Amino acid sequence: MISIVLVDDHELVRTGFRMILSQQPGIEIVGEAADGEQGLALIRRMKPDVALVDVHMPQLSGIELTDRVRKHKLATRIVILTVVNEAPFPRRLIEAGASGYLTKGCAADELVRAVRQVADGRRYLSPDVAELLALGALDGHPGSPFEALSARELDVAMMLAQGQDMQRIAKRLKLSAKTVATYKYRLFDKLGVGNPVALAHLAHLHGLLDDRAHALAG
Repeated sequence: MISIVLVDDHELVRTGFRMILSQQPGIEIVGEAADGEQGLALIRRMKPDVALVDVHMPQLSGIELTDRVRKHKLATRIVILTVVNEAPFPRRLIEAGASGYLTKGCAADELVRAVRQVADGRRYLSPDVAELLALGALDGHPGSPFEALSARELDVAMMLAQGQDMQRIAKRLKLSAKTVATYKYRLFDKLGVGNPVALAHLAHLHGLLDDRAHALAG
């Protein structure tokens, strides 16, 4: 039996995933969480085989949650679901330790296939994402300025783009304010932006920030 937890701040999304997956033989939904902190606690407590995790969430982002699962050596394998389908984002999530990446517009059978494949110890990328990653590698250059950021710089960039202040970012990442400031100015320099509003617009332009988060940041 494949045990699964759902981590998404949209109740309707969780309901849809639950309806699809609970009908499948050999799959069991063992818990749900509405934000990243709850999701991480649930993963630690339930120790599911697979966690389906939204990338844009309160408390902890999908990147942060994935990174913490890996750092704590938890056995749960993470499948990220998001509306974003540009190549740089899945690449960074894979580097953080995600085992799968799907867009929320995927078909039900693809969702089930991804869960089974990841639970079996393999990696799953939706066909469109895999093609974008392959094309990016063949081109030999990044398709987005965000490709130049390290995984931690991308964490800080996403939180800044979502309107979070430096103290909150430092607390959430368990870093000093000085270290966060260093990441901030380094990523600003790499991206050629001068403030969080410009960063939010750039992130939205390159598909790394959904419309809701962009509206809140702007």
